[in-house]
Amino acid sequence: VNSETRNIYEQLAGGLTTANLLHGSANPIGGQNQVIKLREGASPEGLKFEGAMPGIKFALGENVKQSNWGDKMTTRFPQTRMGVPTFHANRFTAAQQYLAAWKNFETSDGPQPRRDLELETIGQIIEGKRLIHCHSYRQDEILAFMRTMESFKVRIGTLQHVLEGYKVADEIAAHGAGGSCFSDWWAYKFEVYDAIPFNGSLMRERG
Repeated sequence: VNSETRNIYEQLAGGLTTANLLHGSANPIGGQNQVIKLREGASPEGLKFEGAMPGIKFALGENVKQSNWGDKMTTRFPQTRMGVPTFHANRFTAAQQYLAAWKNFETSDGPQPRRDLELETIGQIIEGKRLIHCHSYRQDEILAFMRTMESFKVRIGTLQHVLEGYKVADEIAAHGAGGSCFSDWWAYKFEVYDAIPFNGSLMRERG
């Protein structure tokens, strides 16, 4: 949380009072978020929105699989769209096992697990204590992500950008996720060519 940025003053001038600070979209599972109230002159701790539900940034698509990053960016997993749900399933399975190990320790004579901040955070998602905010564009990836999360009994907080959300609005509504979409930005790369200005309105009409 950067309390010194001029951006706080500029956003307040435009009428914004509350912001959800999220990481970029380079990783399937990014960093934890922070909801802030825009208070000019406040300290980093003073900006934090007390009582706001904790969240975390997830991402799908070209950014995650490092499309067009250059010939040297070919060693990190995942490198394909299919690899992204595999990655998510891998980490959530590990977090389930981590939670089970702690429960075994707390309720029996099992060994104390080694603390793992990554799995602890994903465990909070599984327990419904932390919301997912997921960078998403394409309908197929949105569906795959929702199905993956449903297999772990997790409800997504918001699908961010969600440019093809109008194609799968009924499925999103049935899952129970919110949508936070661009109002005036699309066609800047191949992945978003099917985005339309009416996306937000169509999604709202479908619930």
